[in-house]
Amino acid sequence: MSSVATELSAKLSRCAEQVCRHYLSNGRKTGRHWLVGDSSNTPGRSLYVRLSGPPFGPGAAGKWTDAATGEHGDLLDIIRTTCGYSRLSDVLAEARRFLSEPQPLPPQLPHAPHQSPASRREAARKLFKMARPLRGTPAELYLQSRALTGFQSETALRYHPSCYHRADHDGPLTTWPALLAAVTDLSGTMTGLQRTWLTEQGAKAPLEDPRRARGELQGHAVRFGPPGPVLIAGEGIETVLSIRTLCPSLPAAAALTAIHLSMLILPPALKRLYIARDNDPAGERAAERLSEQADASGIEPIILAPHHDDWNTDLRQDGFDRCYQALRLQLHPHDQSR
Repeated sequence: MSSVATELSAKLSRCAEQVCRHYLSNGRKTGRHWLVGDSSNTPGRSLYVRLSGPPFGPGAAGKWTDAATGEHGDLLDIIRTTCGYSRLSDVLAEARRFLSEPQPLPPQLPHAPHQSPASRREAARKLFKMARPLRGTPAELYLQSRALTGFQSETALRYHPSCYHRADHDGPLTTWPALLAAVTDLSGTMTGLQRTWLTEQGAKAPLEDPRRARGELQGHAVRFGPPGPVLIAGEGIETVLSIRTLCPSLPAAAALTAIHLSMLILPPALKRLYIARDNDPAGERAAERLSEQADASGIEPIILAPHHDDWNTDLRQDGFDRCYQALRLQLHPHDQSR
């Protein structure tokens, strides 16, 4: 196995359960193992994946054995089989996507500088520092168009009037206004950044990918409000800000994708976790995984289910009062009075 593959395999093993829940969704956790029919995700109990153990060796986390066939391997082999890849490069690219790691530079750009994790974090911090508050900007207009108001002073959100965008490595470099959202760890240290490119009128820019993130994202989130014993976690800034619009006293954390939500690192002092899920299979799986993680840590999980596809759609289509009443019925009695 190449050094790159070995490194990615080790990183996957550190989140073996999340890998299994994503690629072996027809299986289930039993003790320290994930049981499924085979490496193609067939229902059953023949193949078992170790979810914990040392980083290397036959008993390492992420190692699997199929008792029916005698086959064995690591989590890269699971990705290869379930995704149907024949080339190692495709397997490694999929592993990087799962881990939210940057893809390697293409062969035609061999001299382009490679950014270390530290340099990516620093680049994100510099860009965020160059931005300004939201009031009176297209970013404020964008949030208002999503029925999200009163967030001009949020320190996690800023506006940049001219943020670079390139569709691909060979494409032209363009600039657009952008809403910037700071991704931080539990200590408040900025680890990454999400950019949402906009028009001057406050709509999403007419780009194939008007939203991108950079930096270290796994386990971290865009955070609103001071930490406390109660936290709202959700997939996406708009979803979390919708809940904050309805319940501004509750702190919240916005993971950038469903995968990031399922892998969110929870504060050790947390007592109750609200999970604002989206109404799609990925959102339901992410909420279930995070709920299991919270429960295993002694944290009370409560899943908040929207009426439409997500809570921002509920807020925009149903209006504040109706959406507030629907949310209030799902809150813990202690938090209803807040």
